[in-house]
Amino acid sequence: MAEPMGFFTDTTVCIGCKACEVACKEWNQLSATNGGQNVLSGQSYDNTRRLDGEHWRHVKFVEQFSEDRKEARWLMMSDVCKHCVQAGCLEVCPTGAIFRTEFDTVVIQSDACIGCRACLPSCPFGVIGINPVTRTAQKCTLCYDRMKVGMTPACAQACPTASIQFGPIATLRKKAKERVDALHAQGKAEAYIYGDEDILGGLNSFYLLVDAPEVYGLPKAPKLPTRGLWTSSIFVAFTAAVVGLLGIFSFRERKAKALPAAKGGGGEA
Repeated sequence: MAEPMGFFTDTTVCIGCKACEVACKEWNQLSATNGGQNVLSGQSYDNTRRLDGEHWRHVKFVEQFSEDRKEARWLMMSDVCKHCVQAGCLEVCPTGAIFRTEFDTVVIQSDACIGCRACLPSCPFGVIGINPVTRTAQKCTLCYDRMKVGMTPACAQACPTASIQFGPIATLRKKAKERVDALHAQGKAEAYIYGDEDILGGLNSFYLLVDAPEVYGLPKAPKLPTRGLWTSSIFVAFTAAVVGLLGIFSFRERKAKALPAAKGGGGEA
C-alpha cells in the first residue's frame, strides 16, 4: 500500500481567491450551478455557499464584526472532504461504490452509485451531495486520477499562497506542528490543528484554525452514525419484546372469549 496522502490547509494564509474551486471544477468537469445561472446569496461575497455534489471545494468566508462595527475580521478557509480514517460514508454504502484507495483516501465510484443517498447523513461534515446531472452521490476524490500518475491535486496545484499543501500525511503533520509553533512564537496562541487522531481516527485533510471549529462550520466533536448502534439495537430489541408479549396476551384473550361462544353454539345444534 502506498503512503497515506492528504491535505494540510493553513487557513491563516488563505486569501479567498477561490482559485482552488475553479481548478477543481475544471479538472473534474463539474457542472455549473443552476446551469450557469447561479443566484447570488446576497449575504456574503461567498456565493458558492457550501460543499455538495457539484462543488467539491468551497472557500468559506467567515465575517466577524465588533458590536460597533468599527472593527472587522475575515477568516477564510478552503474546505473539502476530510477523507476520514474512520469514514461513515464508506460504512453505510450498500453497493460498495465508496472505497478506500491505496493512498488511504475515500472515493465514490459514480458508475457504481445508485443514488440511494444513504451516505449523505452518514458524513458528519456534510460534504457529500447528489450531482444534479449524474444523479449520483459525489464529493472530492483528492484527484485520485492525478495521484495515480504522480500529479498534485488540481486545487493544491492552483493555490497561490500554499494555503493548501498536499503530500504524505506524516510530512504534513510535521509541517503543521512547525507552523503552529511559529505562530505561537509570534504571539498567536489561538492557532491549533483541527483533525488530529482524536477526530475519527484522524482526518487526511486537516486544518490550521485560529478560532473555534464551529466558527468555520466544523463540528467540535464529529461522530460516526454507528457510534449509537448498540444503544439503538438494545432499544429495538426491547421494543420488539414488548410488542411480542402484547401480541401473545391479545391472542390468548381473544381465544378465551371465543371458547365459550363455540361451546354455546354446539349446544344449540
